[in-house]
Amino acid sequence: MTEMGHGNLERRQPLDTATRDGGSAAGHPQPQAVASSTRSDNAIQPIGVVVEVAGSGSQIALDVQRLNECMADEDPSVALAGQVGSQIKIRAGNAWLLASVRNQRQDLRAGGGIIADVDFLGEGMEENGTGRIYGFRRGVTRYPVPGAKIYPATTADLRHIYASDGRASIQIGTVYPTRDIRAGLYIDAMLGKHFALLGSTGTGKSTSAALILHRICEAAPEGHVVMIDPHGEYAAAFRDTGMILDVSNLQLPYWLMNFEEHCEALLTTSGNERQTDMDILAKCLLRARGKNRLAETMGKITVDSPIPYLLSDLSNELQNEMGKLDKATSSAPYMRIKSKLDELKGDPRYQFMFSGMLVGDTMAEFIAKIFRMPGGGKPISIIDVSGVPSDITSTVVAVLSRLVFDFAIWGREEKTRPILLVCEEAHRYVPNEANADGSSVGMILSRIAKEGRKYGISLGLITQRPSDLAEGVLSQCGTIIAMRLNNDRDQAFVKAAMPEGARGFLDSIPALRNRECIICGEGVAIPIRVSFDSLEEAKRPASEDPSFVELWNESGGEEEAVQRVVRRWRSQGR
Repeated sequence: MTEMGHGNLERRQPLDTATRDGGSAAGHPQPQAVASSTRSDNAIQPIGVVVEVAGSGSQIALDVQRLNECMADEDPSVALAGQVGSQIKIRAGNAWLLASVRNQRQDLRAGGGIIADVDFLGEGMEENGTGRIYGFRRGVTRYPVPGAKIYPATTADLRHIYASDGRASIQIGTVYPTRDIRAGLYIDAMLGKHFALLGSTGTGKSTSAALILHRICEAAPEGHVVMIDPHGEYAAAFRDTGMILDVSNLQLPYWLMNFEEHCEALLTTSGNERQTDMDILAKCLLRARGKNRLAETMGKITVDSPIPYLLSDLSNELQNEMGKLDKATSSAPYMRIKSKLDELKGDPRYQFMFSGMLVGDTMAEFIAKIFRMPGGGKPISIIDVSGVPSDITSTVVAVLSRLVFDFAIWGREEKTRPILLVCEEAHRYVPNEANADGSSVGMILSRIAKEGRKYGISLGLITQRPSDLAEGVLSQCGTIIAMRLNNDRDQAFVKAAMPEGARGFLDSIPALRNRECIICGEGVAIPIRVSFDSLEEAKRPASEDPSFVELWNESGGEEEAVQRVVRRWRSQGR
């Protein structure tokens, strides 16, 4: 092993003569002294050497005394040099390699120095005369050799490395540990290959999601964003900049459901009985759809064709089929479907979908409203499904998600109009095998994850339990924004889905503060740790935790509040 440093690493000489002239102490040219006027001595003095080189990373030895000297530096990036999660740079030929420190351990074999593993992030060239790093890109073309010296990456270095390369981007915060380097996300790269926002409850996940969506809407005021909001949190955040749809104004026509979704809504059986019920429903539904004049003009239709039909026509078809039965055949399957249909028609909770008023052909208007075409300066529709009865919530989400997919497929002849579908609490709708119930929403969202980008559909998944997501769905997300995850299983799951070079960053996930995140993948040049910007009060979702002490010290108006809640409860309205 190289005996550096564990000693003083020629600490007292700023740079020897050979180095000053561009020579090499370890077979590599060293940084030129020109930059010393703009950089502290700590920035141009080595802090360690490379000990071992592997494909995706390296093992380095760090000088403890140099690390302590760096800690007092005014530059926050230099002050953190060599610590877990920090960035260091290594000379390789005429390029600089940037690496992230993954871990540290004491090297008992060599007098108590520090050994660390680093992951290579990318490389950039050095500008003659200024020492500035430019042309930074992900990946490594030339590796360092054991013995190559290691230097702190300064804030100036990081500013050039994280600088936008000219692609359209949105700014969402500052790069850790700097105070002023802005963190950006490349919109096309992030949306083109899907993204996931992950974080335990209470880490600021909803506010961060709102921040990202606000920035996207500001950058693309004629965009098309559909957000499924299961808790009614986001209406407050987008009241002025989006279309808020809930059970009071959604008016989702029941006939837009395909056959599989009809089965979920109308059938209550399983096993052999379910197959019998499905056969009956298919025959009667096709006939009911066929009664519409639209069907006559189209020629051949199927049970999946989105053609309006009357609920009474479906009920009559079931009654007619039942009338044809001989005495030996049971009418139970027909009665089951008919009873469920009558229940949906009569229950006011289902009026947003199963209403006689929704029989007109409003498909084009409904799609234009949901997809914001045109958006009129409000490019996002927040679909609040918190008021939807729990037994059909997943069916409603399935219909909306499938409409996005089908619209993209049948719109291939038209000018491409990309749509972003954002799904909060995604683990509910695309669960892993252990929790899967075979629902259509899981299948359509998995299909969008795998095939959507070919048709201009972007998927944004937000979840607090990534380990409960369907296997393979997270790996389809090209950009992962990971906030603090408290659960070991979730941490392991996210690490497994990440590229090799980001592992060092991901080790710091349990140590992230609220509203901090690690971003890896297509949306950023290299993995970064980011402190999110603060969002104005009016743009935040209604997800703030209540202050128990504050609220429990107030009194007055409780009786009237209880009366109002009971009225809303009974009328099943807001």
